[in-house]
Amino acid sequence: MKILLKNNSEQPIYEQITQQIKENILKGQVSLGEHLPSMRELAKDLGVSVITTKRAYENLENDGFVYTIRGKGTFVNKQNSDILKEKQFVVIESLARSMTKEAKTIDMPLSEMIEILTMIYEEEEE
Repeated sequence: MKILLKNNSEQPIYEQITQQIKENILKGQVSLGEHLPSMRELAKDLGVSVITTKRAYENLENDGFVYTIRGKGTFVNKQNSDILKEKQFVVIESLARSMTKEAKTIDMPLSEMIEILTMIYEEEEE
């Protein structure tokens, strides 16, 4: 599993880790039921604190992507990947509603919002 952190990102490190593990799971690059690296191993590999990886794993567990067995480790949840994608869709829709509300507050035209989204979406692919 490959995780690339950007120190200059506005997104906190734990969120970057959480997001990239989610992406790996949803894209099938990490198998359902697969054992993830321990929090300590991942922290060492990424050069971050264990607290950071712990927070990322807790977020993933709260979102239903992984489960932890004390003394055994953290595993990718065996849920249907379509259900996981649906959960992510609900999160995206909620964020879009919030963004739309903020944009309407300043009378931002829809075309400008689309332009911003397109720019951000294409920027993240690089």
